[in-house]
Amino acid sequence: MGRVKTRKVKVLAKEIMERFPDRVSADFELNKLLVGEVLTGQISKKLRNQIAGYITRLVRKKLEEAEEAEQAV
Repeated sequence: MGRVKTRKVKVLAKEIMERFPDRVSADFELNKLLVGEVLTGQISKKLRNQIAGYITRLVRKKLEEAEEAEQAV
């Protein structure tokens, strides 16, 4: 079982995904840089990494669902 993400992590991650859909990716390091740029001076490293990890997880899940939909067709 994985760790439970707090509401703050989920809300900030979804907000970043909505505002910057072209900049989010399936790469954690790129997402970490994006979160650091967007939320400068507001959050700790731990929270930044949690948000970046959650974004990465959501993007990978979306890509996996798209692949499954292609295979079903």
